[in-house]
Amino acid sequence: MTLSVVIGLGRSGIGAARLLKAQGSEVVVLEKAENDACTRKSAELRQQGIDVQLGQPLEISSFEPWLDEIDQVVISPGIAWTHPTLEALRTRGVPVKGEMALAWETLKKHPWIGITGTNGKTTVTHLLHHVLKHGGLKAPMAGNVGYSAAELALGCLEGSSPLPDWVVMEMSSYQIEAANGVAPRIGIWTTLTPDHLERHGSLDAYRAIKRGLLERSQLAILNGDDPDISRTRGGWGETQVSWVSTGQTCSDSASDRLSLSDDGWVCAGERKLFCANALAMPGKHNLQNMLLVTAAALEAGLPPETIESALRCFDGVPHRLESLGTVQGVAVFNDSKATNYDAAAVGLQSVPNPVVLLAGGQTKQGDAQHWLQLLKERSSAVVLFGAGADELRGLIEASAFPGAVSTHRGLDEAVPHALELARQQQAESLLLSPACASFDQYSDFEARGNHFRKLIETNRST
Repeated sequence: MTLSVVIGLGRSGIGAARLLKAQGSEVVVLEKAENDACTRKSAELRQQGIDVQLGQPLEISSFEPWLDEIDQVVISPGIAWTHPTLEALRTRGVPVKGEMALAWETLKKHPWIGITGTNGKTTVTHLLHHVLKHGGLKAPMAGNVGYSAAELALGCLEGSSPLPDWVVMEMSSYQIEAANGVAPRIGIWTTLTPDHLERHGSLDAYRAIKRGLLERSQLAILNGDDPDISRTRGGWGETQVSWVSTGQTCSDSASDRLSLSDDGWVCAGERKLFCANALAMPGKHNLQNMLLVTAAALEAGLPPETIESALRCFDGVPHRLESLGTVQGVAVFNDSKATNYDAAAVGLQSVPNPVVLLAGGQTKQGDAQHWLQLLKERSSAVVLFGAGADELRGLIEASAFPGAVSTHRGLDEAVPHALELARQQQAESLLLSPACASFDQYSDFEARGNHFRKLIETNRST
């Protein structure tokens, strides 16, 4: 019997442990924390025959009881691929892989659509899943959204999930980095701007990870409107590439290249497919997302009329410019998914102004200049919260922002103040678009967005 060691009791780690157990491996899970939540999770896994060791930091000493017996170590996306302990394990000949790699080994006989990009990948994943499902295909989504990759693989292995016609997998740079064997039938690259540089070290390294997934794909669908991705034109060798563009920026003359006509139609070359207003979501970036999804859906065999019908009944993506209705006449939007400056800039451009903006959390490296300029153009006030509030305030005040800026410990205090400012200033929109990660106060951006949604409902009823 093989021995697999899984690092971490998060969703990915639990999914990986259960998948490995179902495949006949002996499994040990190592978790550095020892809190009540971990105790509950470990009790459930132990009932399934999985050994869990709490209070075990990611150090080589934690592996010593099994060091000569380990067949593989499986890590979650939150663990750096270059962690010194992982390097030490590799030096000793122990294979290290990500949870995504396990899912690929289980599901690779089914065609994958791998979706990556700095921004836009969650919207594309949700929308493509919806379109393929609307077209009668079994196309579960997983990875960086919804189920973890291993959870989906386990469901298919055990029969609780139907075998997929297509696997729609959102893949972050962290997941790609630890699963370099994943080779999708279709790869989609939405955008590329600086992000996660504190993890990957440089933009070139970050870009290379993303590009690697597309190079391994049988068909790479690329956003020709993205300046960084567009610069790769002509450099894809034997990889089959399909470009999409909201204008006429793509220089290739392929008859099936997707673009938008001047009169608002989605076109494949010169052929009009359907009207672009089929998707109600605001913003040019969502037109790009729609074209990427349409290109993939056509490749999956759906006719244009089915794609159009699916687009028209899409409800949007939770936490990405999600409309929460109005409070005292002010439109409220939950954009908790905007965890960097570029994503938050898209949010500011997409809602009616003037905007009262809620921002803050765990700051990231990145170029804030475009975001700061949009603040001056579209926002009447900024309400900051969380660990990065003072850092963001310094940036905003140094940019000569003319509106009010305030700081608060968390959303509980920030939201009522923001609503009052919006009422006083007769703002058109109240927008939560943090421009920061959520990990200072929340488990993920979804938990942050759910908290915001509850606070809005509470203040709506008062």
